[in-house]
Amino acid sequence: MVAGKRDPQQEKEAQDWIEKVVGQRFHPGYSYEENLRDGVLLCMLMNRLAPGIIQKVNTSGGDYKMMDNLNQFQKACVHYGVPDVDLFQTTDLWDFKNIVLVTQTIFALGRTAYRHPEWRGPWLGPRPSEENRRDFSEEQLRAGEAIIGLQAGSNKGATQSGQNFGASRKIIFGK
Repeated sequence: MVAGKRDPQQEKEAQDWIEKVVGQRFHPGYSYEENLRDGVLLCMLMNRLAPGIIQKVNTSGGDYKMMDNLNQFQKACVHYGVPDVDLFQTTDLWDFKNIVLVTQTIFALGRTAYRHPEWRGPWLGPRPSEENRRDFSEEQLRAGEAIIGLQAGSNKGATQSGQNFGASRKIIFGK
């Protein structure tokens, strides 16, 4: 394992979400990353979130066909609205190089699903924040200019009496 520390709890949440959305359990004899490696479950997940977004899922064939599933999943994620900075590289999953990033991509997909009103759940992770725009009048903005905020502090009653920095100097004769 090269990058990042894996979080079994996060991986379990991601697995549970995928199983609920797809309606299929992970193979019990395989690890989390082995279940995702061929990209079939990830493609099925995308097709549940956005029906028809991936035209052909390769369920058999050589390594090239399985890696193509991962590439199709990544393209579908971008099309769905997942920021490309949140996507794992194909080799991260295929070569088990960075499973943490694979899990982060799944969580990013879960966050993006909140922004699609046609998707009714289940959900993964907390709902992303939404803009709460406020419009202030010119008068309201001017009123705030005269007020000194509490971050500036106060100098009421400020003196230097009683301040002592460090130990006082002692001169001892005869030593």
